Amino acid sequence: MLKVRVFTALLFAALLLTAMFLLPARASLLFYGMICAVAAWEWSGFGALHGMLARSLYTLATGALMYAALLFSANHEYLRGILAAACLWWVAALLWLILAPQRQRPALTLLCGAIVLVPAFLALAHLQLGAVGSIGGPELVLWLLLVVSGADIGAYFAGSNFGRHKLAPRISPGKTWEGVMGGLAAVALIAALGALRLHLPIGITALLGCGVGIFSIVGDLTESMFKRAAGLKDSGAILPGHGGMLDRVDSVVAAAPFYTLGLLGSGVIQ
Repeated sequence: MLKVRVFTALLFAALLLTAMFLLPARASLLFYGMICAVAAWEWSGFGALHGMLARSLYTLATGALMYAALLFSANHEYLRGILAAACLWWVAALLWLILAPQRQRPALTLLCGAIVLVPAFLALAHLQLGAVGSIGGPELVLWLLLVVSGADIGAYFAGSNFGRHKLAPRISPGKTWEGVMGGLAAVALIAALGALRLHLPIGITALLGCGVGIFSIVGDLTESMFKRAAGLKDSGAILPGHGGMLDRVDSVVAAAPFYTLGLLGSGVIQ
């Protein structure tokens, strides 16, 4: 199983890096759209859609919303509004996790899928296309992935060695507050190094990175909440050894709107 997991991770990473750095920009957006479409298909299962037709229609509707949002967000005032609304949704998701994780309704779950995936695609698209100066869009996407991965890896090692206090036992029993602290420490280090490349103050960039880390944790827990409500162990089986696409990108889709909004505000992307 470990060999399968490692092989799948390496293959997915190779495909992602190829799409980010070697393909034309519009082809890269298509690749991100395909990832989000697979994620939408899996999310439809959280909302009690089981038939091929129903799940296909949900996936197509989400894809249409992503395309419409991309056209609509050519005006950056609208883009900032959509990303800010997405960030508010993730704050609401955190409250949902804390106060009533068991309160679920299929129709609401399906609506949440679009709220999660459409802004995430929009954020990735504008990261890929909107860099200025010497900093390329693919590099900004890569930095996002590194920060999210740093949060995940730091949390794993800190939680494994020092974890005592459960973070959300009703949703994800393995996560601890010590893991959160370890993840944020790793994120702050990665962000500080990124600040040198982004030509931003280290303090501000470290805070942005920690915010990305927090949103990524909320994204992971939120997907776990919906999976538990649907009685699922994994969101799917498209990635052997890892589960579904959502199991791998849940942290990224939560962090991407906040990250992109921060870079827009700092002038790194336009």
